[in-house]
Amino acid sequence: MATLKVPIAAGDHAQGPENAEVTLVEYGDYECPHCGRAHPIIQRVREHFGKRLRFIFRNFPLGELHPHAMAAAETAEFAGAHGKFWEMHDLLFENQARLGEVLFLELGSGLKLSTTSLQKALEDHTFEARVRADFSGGIRSGVNGTPTFFINGHRHDASFDFEPLVSAIQGVMRREKSA
Repeated sequence: MATLKVPIAAGDHAQGPENAEVTLVEYGDYECPHCGRAHPIIQRVREHFGKRLRFIFRNFPLGELHPHAMAAAETAEFAGAHGKFWEMHDLLFENQARLGEVLFLELGSGLKLSTTSLQKALEDHTFEARVRADFSGGIRSGVNGTPTFFINGHRHDASFDFEPLVSAIQGVMRREKSA
């Protein structure tokens, strides 16, 4: 079973308490239709577990398949540098069919971010190194497609539908308590 090779760090995009019973890491691509389908499922899973779950998102843009994926990830990182990663993350998935610079600037404006600075960051690839670091960590961890999930550091190879994912997380919680 593949394991997470890059430990969770302060720079990761995280929702939920650091001391949560379980940490769920997603390697995702904003243009991937499967990631788009997983997005509302993960929101439900997070609501279901509340403070018992910490969720981490890492970028894994599959640029050869998804031409807007890298720029979308860089846009999310730009927003993150201004304290609005999760807002942009959600908006990118909710507008997945319209990805492109026009949308990125529109979303940035809606989040009260400087569209001039965003456009320059995209042109200069200011956040490319951050995105590539996530991608590289994913490769080292055995990620070969999106979405790929890790539950407490172990890759979840079963379905990411709500019930199987909840069941897998509950199984990890039970094993952790009995250890």
